[in-house]
Amino acid sequence: MEQIDARGQACPLPVVRAKKALAAMGEGVLEVLVDNETAVRNLEALGKTLKVEASGEERGASTFAVTFAKDAPTGGGAADGADATTVGADPVAEAAPTGGVVAVIPSEFMGSGDDELGAVLMKGFVFALTQLDELPETVLMYNSGVKLACAGSSSLDDLRALAEAGVEVMSCGTCLAHYGLAEQLEAGEATNMYAIVEKQANARGIIRP
Repeated sequence: MEQIDARGQACPLPVVRAKKALAAMGEGVLEVLVDNETAVRNLEALGKTLKVEASGEERGASTFAVTFAKDAPTGGGAADGADATTVGADPVAEAAPTGGVVAVIPSEFMGSGDDELGAVLMKGFVFALTQLDELPETVLMYNSGVKLACAGSSSLDDLRALAEAGVEVMSCGTCLAHYGLAEQLEAGEATNMYAIVEKQANARGIIRP
């Protein structure tokens, strides 16, 4: 079993270190130690994304362990010895974005100036997302933007509608914890900074309010 001690390390370091370790493993068990429940949720979300079984448990005061169990990779189309990533590859096609359109919401307000107006505009922005002919693949929320996905938000129904339509609705876990909203998230799921950056890096297009 391989172990990573990520206690005291801020998001996204525990996720980044775990992702690299899992990529280097053929099969086996990886245990990651962290010191907060937000990191546990972020690592469990990583396991879900990578399709690797992950489970977290408390190990005492300010210590949690997330255990990943990775199976050996199965044989695939490279059995004939050819490298599918290089032979006959089109460099232009490889460089193309692999994701869809991503909507990024960094605040509960749209624009700066008057917050009351900004709240009205943001509510309209989120509703407008539900009316697009092509819905975004992902909606990312961070900083005070995570409040929109929590109990009491006037945009909650619209975000739930997007999630029900298959849109990934993702809120920064660190931000939820900062505002004391980790238990009040009611639309979509919590995520980590690595995933937020990765989604934007692979996006075909980004919509910002």
